[in-house]
Amino acid sequence: MLEVNANQGAGLRGIAAQAAPRVIAMASHGGQQDELPLLWSLCATLVDFGYPVAVLDAATVESADNPGLSQLLDDVYWPGDLSSEALSWSVIPAALGLKRLGLRKSDDGLALSPLTGLFQSFGVIIIYAQADVLTLVLPNSGIEPLLAVTAAKMSPVTAYKALKQMFLSAKLRPTIAAVVHQTASATPAVRNASVENLQKCAMTFLGYRLDSLVVQAVQPKNCPSDDMHRLALRLLENAMPLHSKPFAGSH
Repeated sequence: MLEVNANQGAGLRGIAAQAAPRVIAMASHGGQQDELPLLWSLCATLVDFGYPVAVLDAATVESADNPGLSQLLDDVYWPGDLSSEALSWSVIPAALGLKRLGLRKSDDGLALSPLTGLFQSFGVIIIYAQADVLTLVLPNSGIEPLLAVTAAKMSPVTAYKALKQMFLSAKLRPTIAAVVHQTASATPAVRNASVENLQKCAMTFLGYRLDSLVVQAVQPKNCPSDDMHRLALRLLENAMPLHSKPFAGSH
């Protein structure tokens, strides 16, 4: 199993330890019961590629009893501080911290600049947040936030609202994942109906042509599927490096 994962991530392991952390995002727009399994599978795949992963979870609010990004920004240490050792996979409460970053005035124009130095022990930072937060912290970043579309009745509706907000307010072009359940009775037409509706709305009202990747809702045990590998690689291709200094074009 390890050999398969290593082959899928060829070339990634060699640079994971030395490159600047890479920021990707996932837009939350509906029921977390559909989104979180996909997020956890994505994290597991990135770890298989050799990247320690930090998830900044805007769905969870920081507090004294449950510290997170806000405390890190205030340089407050707590047991298991991220600066002390690298974890392969860590979920960090970030609701207050991300909003704080999005509303701050920065000299370099980069909302995420304060994260530099806080997450250098990680290879990938995933921002999991609703569209309004992503538009604040990732405008014009080139990141393509993951937007999951399921067979749930309201999924294409809430996905379209999130897509519209990110596209018009921050010029973010999401990566669409059509989450399907592989069953004998599910035909391709039925499985992709939600995404087709979303694509029609995006073209009709936004003039934006959407592509999508199909991802299994339930991943094989101990070995992510090829579609999950393709999704992870797609997100990495459009990730934003979190350099210690502003990169070219950010001035």
